Amino acid sequence: MDNKARKNQLSSEVPEFRNMMSSLNAKPGLHRSVSEWTSNNQQLSVTAQHERHISNVIRQEGRTLRNETNFKTHWDETDTCRRLSDRVWDVARWKEVLETCAQKVDEEMETLTLSKEHTEQALAATAVPLEVTTECLTLREGRQGHELVTDPVDEQLKKEVELIERVQQVLQQHTSRAFEQLCILQEVRHQLTADLQNKMDALDIDMSCLSLTIKSPHISLKTNPTRIPSGSSTPQEWVQFSQHNVARAHEAMQVSQQIREDMNLTRAQLQNELETQRRATDFALRKRNHHEEQARHELEWQIKTTEGEMAEMESDIHGLDADLQAKTANLKLAHTRLETRTNRPNMDLCRDEVQHGLVNEVQQLEATIAALKQKLSEAQQSLQNMKLHHSRMLQDLSRKQEALSLEQRSMNTRARLTSTSSTDNKNAALVVPLANSSGRSNLKLLAQ
Repeated sequence: MDNKARKNQLSSEVPEFRNMMSSLNAKPGLHRSVSEWTSNNQQLSVTAQHERHISNVIRQEGRTLRNETNFKTHWDETDTCRRLSDRVWDVARWKEVLETCAQKVDEEMETLTLSKEHTEQALAATAVPLEVTTECLTLREGRQGHELVTDPVDEQLKKEVELIERVQQVLQQHTSRAFEQLCILQEVRHQLTADLQNKMDALDIDMSCLSLTIKSPHISLKTNPTRIPSGSSTPQEWVQFSQHNVARAHEAMQVSQQIREDMNLTRAQLQNELETQRRATDFALRKRNHHEEQARHELEWQIKTTEGEMAEMESDIHGLDADLQAKTANLKLAHTRLETRTNRPNMDLCRDEVQHGLVNEVQQLEATIAALKQKLSEAQQSLQNMKLHHSRMLQDLSRKQEALSLEQRSMNTRARLTSTSSTDNKNAALVVPLANSSGRSNLKLLAQ
């Protein structure tokens, strides 16, 4: 019992004791020969030398790899910094271009606004002359007896009324055009501002990236950093976008400058006309009436022709829509065939001639449908434009008829005033035939 306890104590203190006991209790191993023992030793030596050689090669390759990768990493980082610097320079340059362009747009908007205000002031200034002229005509109509004649002053005042109305219309058109151009400039300015803000944000980001180093505290590994974010653009698209914004701004400014020049020139011309066209004669008044009738007949013919064209356009629109529906059915058939053929199993899912033919058919149908939709849209837009213009022509015709009625009343009044002198004149009035460029009017103008 004492020996057994001592053995348990030794086995618990020395872990190798159990291995020794098990080896003593095991069966004796297979005895080898001296040659085998020598061969085993040689094999161990050869293997050790081979492994040391491999280890040495690996160590040398590892050192070479470390040196190469260190140089490559340093060069890549330096190249990236250079690229970032170049990019920062490009963005900063475009930022300056956009800022300069935006400043010019602001200046042009201010100048156009000032010119528009001058035109509005000129438009408002025509109210007083119109009021004075109308009052003079009313006063002169109160003349009686032999004083109730159509003298050059009376003719001048009547022409002045018509001229002032035309001046107001022209100035209003220029004012409306200037307002529309201001809206375009505002839109261009907004686009430039948005692009400029994007450039500033990108510049901040690139400069932040340029300032980062391997010792920066906020760097870390990211999930899939080499992905292409949605909405990415190419450098060419990036340049073209800003070039388009700048070109559009310059184009808008050129149009604005032309509008300002037109307004300034028009104001001067209209002012001269207000001073010169009041010297019209009695013949000029009847000629004016003829021109109004000619314009009315011309407009009536245009309305009739436009209505016929509108009817034909509506018929063509129905035809285009019918063709579009038919082509859509063909496209559905081709889509269904393509989708159904995707269910072919295994190697039978072959891109055969049928597949290529269906794909070509779909592409052709899609192009045809797109062309039909485009033409249908153009036709509908054209019809809408014709309807709008037809409405404008009807309004203009109504205005012309009203003006003709007023002028006829004026001519009837003048005829009553001059009836006495006209009966005394036994000579027949000369008839001068007049025709417009289209030859559709047989109106005649009386000349004394």
